Amino acid sequence: MPSDLKEFLRQAAMQVGAGGSAGFVEVCIMHPLDLVKTRLQLQASPAAGASKSATYYNGVFDCIRKMAKAEGVFSLYKGILPPVLVETPKRAVKFLTFEQYKRFFLFGSDKPTPLTFSLAGLGAGVTEAILVNPFEMVKVTLQANKNKMGQVPTTWAVTRQIINESGFGLNGLNRGLTATIGRNGVFNMIYFGFYHSVKGIVPEYKDPVQEFLRKVGIGFVSGTLGSIVNIPFDVAKSRIQGPQPVPGQVKYRSTFGSMAIVAREEGFAALYKGLTPKVMRLGPGGAIMLVVYDYVYEFLDGYFK
Repeated sequence: MPSDLKEFLRQAAMQVGAGGSAGFVEVCIMHPLDLVKTRLQLQASPAAGASKSATYYNGVFDCIRKMAKAEGVFSLYKGILPPVLVETPKRAVKFLTFEQYKRFFLFGSDKPTPLTFSLAGLGAGVTEAILVNPFEMVKVTLQANKNKMGQVPTTWAVTRQIINESGFGLNGLNRGLTATIGRNGVFNMIYFGFYHSVKGIVPEYKDPVQEFLRKVGIGFVSGTLGSIVNIPFDVAKSRIQGPQPVPGQVKYRSTFGSMAIVAREEGFAALYKGLTPKVMRLGPGGAIMLVVYDYVYEFLDGYFK
């Protein structure tokens, strides 16, 4: 085997291993906040005609309290199986494709620029979105279910129901694909672009604790900025993939059309529903992923030399 090909495969294997590890750790720790974010995004504001029922959530902690009381403590892990099943290959694909897109977007430069990192992140996000959208559709359906844990259908039952009723296409298992592409593409463009650009500017520390905190800090800001910018796409995605307000009638169809409906009926601020739990998840979650990736990659690089 040629040495160049052997080195490429070695690096690809390390990127897959480190990316998969990062995704698995992040989803196990942060899933409850993702569920709370989805619940907040799915509920319409009273201004749009929704009544403040017992299950109307007034914020992150109110949502957690009401869910634990009405649905059980473990309801905070509803819909975790789809992301657990997909996060390892999803993050592996994200980091692997980011490294490959990075080579493509050098534009003749001998080293990556902030534009390189941002465009590579955008490409990785789009690729990731196409892979994970069916899992996102199932996850949102499960997260929207307000029954007690024992009464919630299984992941496989929900998947079969969606396929039987609507098929695999853009009205079925791949509903909300453009919104997922927008959400993941924008997030990763900012996430990778900011992290790698700033990491190259802020000096490294020789002390391992200080160096760890440096990476965590940059990763936290990267995840936070990405979350703030991409959340309108996330709200549109939740509305498209979640239960429609009137059964049998599709109100939320397209990405920008759904954004327009939400802004018109509930106010522009409604496009930022779920921002608090999203930042609470993807701020530290973004730091966790990038730091775990860096350290696992360094470990594998030393182990397989």
